[in-house]
Amino acid sequence: MKKIGFIDYYLDEYHANHYPEMLKELSNGELEVAYAFAVKNSPGGVTTEEWCFEHGIENVADIKALVEKSDYIVVLSPDNPEMHGELCKIPLSSGKRVYVDKTFAPDRKTAVELFEIAEKHGTPCFSASALRFASEFSGKKSKAPENILSFGPGAFENYAVHQIEPIVMLMGTKAKKVICVGSEKYPAFEIEFDDGRKAFFSHHGYECPFGMAIDYSGKGSDYITIQSDYFKLFAKEMADFFLTGKAKVDNNETVCIISIIEAAQKALKMPQTWIPILG
Repeated sequence: MKKIGFIDYYLDEYHANHYPEMLKELSNGELEVAYAFAVKNSPGGVTTEEWCFEHGIENVADIKALVEKSDYIVVLSPDNPEMHGELCKIPLSSGKRVYVDKTFAPDRKTAVELFEIAEKHGTPCFSASALRFASEFSGKKSKAPENILSFGPGAFENYAVHQIEPIVMLMGTKAKKVICVGSEKYPAFEIEFDDGRKAFFSHHGYECPFGMAIDYSGKGSDYITIQSDYFKLFAKEMADFFLTGKAKVDNNETVCIISIIEAAQKALKMPQTWIPILG
């Protein structure tokens, strides 16, 4: 059995609470989350020590010690990607397989730097939104989407990746510019690609499902509402990555996703103004 170490900003959060059981189940017992480190206790009041005791996981004093003990590493902090620069450097220098939770980095510069560290040290790694692995997207990329209209729940700050990642997965990495056409309460954006193709995405209340309308330039269209258990499908892919070493997402896609998010953050503060996407 291979041992996984968790690195988090604080541990009592949805991903940390659910990954251990899912990884063990989906790997047929070949993977076990055995170690954990957190920068601070949960804002909800659960201490790192309490969380580790409840989950039967060893509390490790620092990141370096955790990396040394672990066969594989998961860097969490899903709602605080600004911490990933600090939390990822030692794991990505280790040569061991590393999964970094969404959102990979707070900006393009950090994303590029982190992948450069991984490449320098031969560290297999990837990051992904769980939505990428929803079964409803299967086969859609091969049909060459021309236009996408995406919608979904949640605040832009930590849910934008769940719409932007499938858009990049389906339409590619040549995103050129983005404009905010919504409001601060209901953010909505248009992304233009360098060949003129466009994608639109918007955020609504938490009761709104994830969905997408996809047009294939006169060759038909699809309208999908995400109903599959995408979180479990994603966890299965993460387990497979640890067992095989095969990364599930191209680094260039992840850098593009972060670049779009960074540009969209600027666009949100300057509505109706095109913001270039670095690339």
